[in-house]
Amino acid sequence: MAADTLKFMQTATVKALELCWSYKKIVLVVAGGVSYYALRRYFGGGVCHSRARLDGKTVLITGANCGIGKETARDLAGRGARVIMACRDVTKAERAAEDIRKSTGNPGVIVRIVDLASLESVRKLAREIVEKEERLDVLINNAGVMFCPYWKSQEGFEMQFAVNHLGHFLLTNLLLDLLKKSAPSRIICVSSLAHRRGRINFDDINMEKQYDSLKAYGQSKLANVLFARELSVRLQGTGVTANSLHPGVVKTELGRHLSQMGVSWFKQTLFKVASLIFIKTPVQGAQTTIFCAVDESLKDVSGKYFSDCAEKVPASQAKDDVTAKQLWDVSCKMVNLPSS
Repeated sequence: MAADTLKFMQTATVKALELCWSYKKIVLVVAGGVSYYALRRYFGGGVCHSRARLDGKTVLITGANCGIGKETARDLAGRGARVIMACRDVTKAERAAEDIRKSTGNPGVIVRIVDLASLESVRKLAREIVEKEERLDVLINNAGVMFCPYWKSQEGFEMQFAVNHLGHFLLTNLLLDLLKKSAPSRIICVSSLAHRRGRINFDDINMEKQYDSLKAYGQSKLANVLFARELSVRLQGTGVTANSLHPGVVKTELGRHLSQMGVSWFKQTLFKVASLIFIKTPVQGAQTTIFCAVDESLKDVSGKYFSDCAEKVPASQAKDDVTAKQLWDVSCKMVNLPSS
């Protein structure tokens, strides 16, 4: 009898331990899931809470076929805007546009072709917009390239400076009359925190003497902030505002050239692992752009820099009005526009 009791107690103890371990695993899994969600929310940054509608308004977004550009287009289409997706890859853009039409129920999502590495292509797009569109309420200069090898644009300019800055500089200037006609309207330049490491090298702006992809990217992103700053000065009293922003570190196709630049497989793997927690999704990365495009509090705000849906202080070199004016004049010469 005593042996049976002992055996029963041993069996019951084992069962109890097994049950406790099962519950422990469940608790650990739940706790892990909650922690992961909390971390993703924390590193996801600010969220645009504005419920503003854009019915009857027209928005143009460059590079809207993927990443934060696509999610920005989806959000603004969901608010009723007519959305023009200006993209280089028309097949990919049409697929993205159809996806946005289906998810928002808004048929007013159209594709226009533009290659920002070609000033001729930019001019063609601008002519199409001016001829076919009655208004333009928001222009979002979103498209970009990052850390690419030393490539040159069609006109012979360093590729990152050409696509990230010059193409948008020309497009914006060619659409200014339509933006003024549609006022109040907004111009938004998607820059990057990388502007803090940027310097405008006026002596070798195409980096022909010594190319560094990181420095070239920083220069182009600093140019975005300086462009918006100088533009805001020139647009005073027109009802058109111009601001720049940092979307955050976002998991998009922007880093597709890392392997070509010699970044090791190990570092690329670390980047992918980090992206699971620390790097924003395209939806999260689009929030500040959306905020700058729709938030009612920014109606008369111009020449500012934003991040995580809040105004932030840019790097000191991004507040240099002398450099901003010089960059404007140099850019006008490069794209063949009058500087006045």
